Amino acid sequence: MRRRKFLRSCAIGGGVAGIAQLPGLLAQAWGDATFREYPRSRLVDAQGAPLRAKDLVLHRNYVFNYPYAGTPCFLLSLDRAAVQARLQNEAGKAYQWSGGVGPKRSIVAYSAICAHKLAYPAKEVSFIRFQAQPSKTSKGGVIHCCAEHSDYDPTDGARVLGGPAPQPLAAIVLEYDSKSDGLTALGTVGAEQFQAFFAKYEYKLAMEHGAGRAQSTVGATTACRDMAQVCRQTIQC
Repeated sequence: MRRRKFLRSCAIGGGVAGIAQLPGLLAQAWGDATFREYPRSRLVDAQGAPLRAKDLVLHRNYVFNYPYAGTPCFLLSLDRAAVQARLQNEAGKAYQWSGGVGPKRSIVAYSAICAHKLAYPAKEVSFIRFQAQPSKTSKGGVIHCCAEHSDYDPTDGARVLGGPAPQPLAAIVLEYDSKSDGLTALGTVGAEQFQAFFAKYEYKLAMEHGAGRAQSTVGATTACRDMAQVCRQTIQC
């Protein structure tokens, strides 16, 4: 019954064209114990207008909260298609990531909570971000955390390329609707760290979001902003 309800909600919300942008996702996700379904949330811009894939700037760091009000995620438009990948979490459990979405299958979304020590884009500062160009501490084209220099490949399910991170970032499952050019978050694939994140930053999250609000699920829409509008400073390394 739950699976039928999920399929029906996807068909209503995304349309046939939107589901076509998720090749094998529905079949894979329901056979994969690491897939977790959350309430659907349409990505909107800072003014509340539906976000369109064509409006995304290549390689820019966009941040939205999902599935909870206090859990930040990256939305990235890459310069090439992101194909499906087979990955493992820290415990060695394998899972399938279905790749990017959008007209070029180059739009991806991941939890922005580093898998090592849970660094994230806070209001004051972010130590983690996508960097297109190489630096002294990292190759280009990766999500890099300056806290301990972990690298994740956004084209390959956020696979760990270097550093102490023990597992990939959790991926946010997106639905793309080609008719509206819109994006909707559906759930996660991979190892979530939300409860550890809430425990570590309880006081800080209460200051940022209000007492008890960080752990509430987002609504029917979630605002997606340039990271420069979310964080006062982004560490470059």
